[in-house]
Amino acid sequence: MSDSPKFAVIGGGSWATAIAKMLCSNVDQIAWYMRNTSAIEHIKAQKHNPNYLSSVEFDTNKLLLTNDINEAVANADYVIFAIPSAFLSKELENLTVPLKDKVIFSAIKGIVPETSLIVGEHFHDVYDLDYDNIGVITGPCHAEEVALERLSYLTIACGSEKKAKTMAKNLNSHYIKTKISDDIIGTEYAAMLKNIFAIAAGIAHGLGYGDNFQALLMSNAVREMKKFIRKVHKMKRNINDSAYLGDLLVTGYSVFSRNRMFGNMIGKGYTVQSAMMEMSMVAEGYYATKSAYNLNKGYGAKTPIIDAVYGILYEGKDAKQVFKKLTDKLD
Repeated sequence: MSDSPKFAVIGGGSWATAIAKMLCSNVDQIAWYMRNTSAIEHIKAQKHNPNYLSSVEFDTNKLLLTNDINEAVANADYVIFAIPSAFLSKELENLTVPLKDKVIFSAIKGIVPETSLIVGEHFHDVYDLDYDNIGVITGPCHAEEVALERLSYLTIACGSEKKAKTMAKNLNSHYIKTKISDDIIGTEYAAMLKNIFAIAAGIAHGLGYGDNFQALLMSNAVREMKKFIRKVHKMKRNINDSAYLGDLLVTGYSVFSRNRMFGNMIGKGYTVQSAMMEMSMVAEGYYATKSAYNLNKGYGAKTPIIDAVYGILYEGKDAKQVFKKLTDKLD
């Protein structure tokens, strides 16, 4: 791999667009794969993504735009996946270019439904990739604030410190600060779990609970996150670091949080199907809730918030009644 590695972004959504913007500040060209051919043609002609973060203007000379995932991966040393976890396996079915000589970074906040694994574990187990060639890009950071160039922070986790630093360097800018971590598993599980807790925060808001209760809910959520991650992957970590607590807080409170928005609609009485249709976006926490709940059957961590959200989303329980019972379990 050269001293100036080549990058590919896989995905056409808001987070993929934000990552493409960050990379374009530092590299001469990136390969960018998206399925939507009309979006590709629009970007070539108008210099912005018509569907996501449309205020971001690209220098199209820096973009190798393609709807062929193999072309994008073949033209990269570092491949960043930024598509909903529910669709990852289907996209990878089209991949014929080997991943063995690539460094794979996940910017996906969810679990792969087909294997019930976080993305890093999925690439390790299914594609036999070493953790030194697997990394995670996590927040606290919303794509919408990247578009506005508001100061944001990223945590880059990888088994190889050198590769983490390479990725961090190429995402860094005057409005993006980066730090590195060796907790690949923990940071990725935190990124998945915070979406579930954000749904809980949204449900609480939709039901009419105020800021006082939401502060209590988030306080309990970070402790629940700590218990869950410790069961999954025990190592020395500070759950108060920004990759864990910071990412949880921004997702639980931000107006840009689609998971909070989804939960808010559920709290107001929307069905899961109607909330998803109205949002026209994927709320990763919906899929993560089922995966986390089922995983925890084997781990046995005490997770009253996850259990409550699961009961509402998957068992059809009344949100008002579930949260009334939940308030007696929190402290």
